[in-house]
Amino acid sequence: MIASERFERAAVLGVAVAEEARRLLKLHVGKGEEGDDGTVLVDVPYPDAAVVTALLDVAAECFGERGDSVEETRQAALETLLQLAGFDEESQLNAGRPGRDGRRT
Repeated sequence: MIASERFERAAVLGVAVAEEARRLLKLHVGKGEEGDDGTVLVDVPYPDAAVVTALLDVAAECFGERGDSVEETRQAALETLLQLAGFDEESQLNAGRPGRDGRRT
């Protein structure tokens, strides 16, 4: 396998990981759980919590994230992963996805 194929496969895997993280977080996010600073609390129950933890550990290793604790490292990875997963409306990962009103954008 040539290097370009490996990079392409890694990119596809990265997008898949970001999409799975986004799917799990959206599944468990509730209404009215946003703090004054914009922080959103998401309680992810088992077994999905184990998947999210594994995704964050893989993302932290991939992105080279470091923190003073495992939780800080996972939080840093989550922030980077959410940027990649494109929770903002302008993200390319949102292209072709149903909009908030159920229509495709």
